Amino acid sequence: MEDKVPYKKSFLTHEEQLNLLKSRGLIIEDENRALHLLEKISYYRLSGYWYPLLADKETHVFKKGASFDTAFKLYCFDKELRRLILGELEKIEVAVRAHMIYIISGYFGAFWTEEKAIFPNQNGHDEIIAKITSEYERSDEKFIEAFKYKYSNPLPPSWMLLEITSFGSLSLMYQQLKPGKTKREIADKFGLDDATFMSWMHTMVYVRNVCAHHSRLWNRSLSIRPLRLQNPQNTWLKNKQTSNARVFYFASALVYMLNIINPNSTFKERFINLITSFKIIDFNAMGFCDEWEKEPLWLSNNKGH
Repeated sequence: MEDKVPYKKSFLTHEEQLNLLKSRGLIIEDENRALHLLEKISYYRLSGYWYPLLADKETHVFKKGASFDTAFKLYCFDKELRRLILGELEKIEVAVRAHMIYIISGYFGAFWTEEKAIFPNQNGHDEIIAKITSEYERSDEKFIEAFKYKYSNPLPPSWMLLEITSFGSLSLMYQQLKPGKTKREIADKFGLDDATFMSWMHTMVYVRNVCAHHSRLWNRSLSIRPLRLQNPQNTWLKNKQTSNARVFYFASALVYMLNIINPNSTFKERFINLITSFKIIDFNAMGFCDEWEKEPLWLSNNKGH
């Protein structure tokens, strides 16, 4: 590994940023509009979208014909993709909460989050308690304030507590649960084995954070990747070579779960409409498998049954 060097790039005004892009070969169709976008979005955020347009990643020279408008269209596509994904993740998160509350409470009672016996890793359970206690103390929900006023318990029952628990804490809670019937029963509600369900939840929390922080998603190589589904209970991808590091595999996982949660979900139709409305999108960069449109999972009349 080469020795590290100090960062020496200096601050540039918006006009200087624009001139730098022009000097590297980027076509600027409308300079006033480009300056406005550099001001309102920022050079660094937009740079992730003109990176695929570079002919030389080291010298930052653009491909012939690369334009500012193309980069901005990629930015707009990515923004719409994140909005779409985020909306579907909410539906899955709500369903996960509902099943975890109902199934675990049925076995272990209202205050199972405090039951050390079902969380065999003491450090893991301590971390969970610390997280959910912090979320409980910060909450300004009326039902939480009413509980604090009336009851002496350190934490409310699970059906209250999990409603204010973050998706990350929910995922960690499932991960730390004692292996066995309870975990399998929850995962089975989504047509998955418990290891795959745990992995998919972890990835969903990661992607949700990417979307919530407005970070680039469309061509991202996921650093937290969903386990490959080996024994699907419902319609799944036939192409076993599909990369699980890219958005297409993740979107397929959403379709699989949404087909169970809501068989009338229109997510895949809206997803297909979005990707086909932006002609500049590189499907390979998103990890689409060959002949993906023929995959039974992605056929518009197939709801996974």
